[in-house]
Amino acid sequence: MAIEADLTDIAHVIQLAVAPVFLLTGVGTIINALNARLTRIIDRRRVLEERMEAPDKARATAVRNELHLLARRLRLVYAAILLAVTSALLVCLLVASAFVGAFVAIDLGRAIAILFVMAMLALIASLGFFLREIFLAVVAGYHPVK
Repeated sequence: MAIEADLTDIAHVIQLAVAPVFLLTGVGTIINALNARLTRIIDRRRVLEERMEAPDKARATAVRNELHLLARRLRLVYAAILLAVTSALLVCLLVASAFVGAFVAIDLGRAIAILFVMAMLALIASLGFFLREIFLAVVAGYHPVK
């Protein structure tokens, strides 16, 4: 009878862990998109750095301005990645805590709730930085250096 109760508890914990695992999939997708943007920013910076040696002063100023904008975008993407990874780690801790709580006679409900709220706050902040970076990219797209 005790084995059935343990299996029921484990099955219940697994059911509860399914939603956070889907959340991890979504956060992973966001991290992948952010990584792609980071790569594009770095590639664009390399192209512009090669053009910095142009003798044309107006063009060199435009290149410096775009490099400054790329540096801002790079910081935003990096912050977004950092927060998204933090969110994913908090979700992993949440799932682990749920399993630990099922095996040990400790009520981890409050800790699990706090981990979830922290994960959501990190994800919200990550998406905010992502949105800001997209805004800067759109603004820069109107005046690229050729």
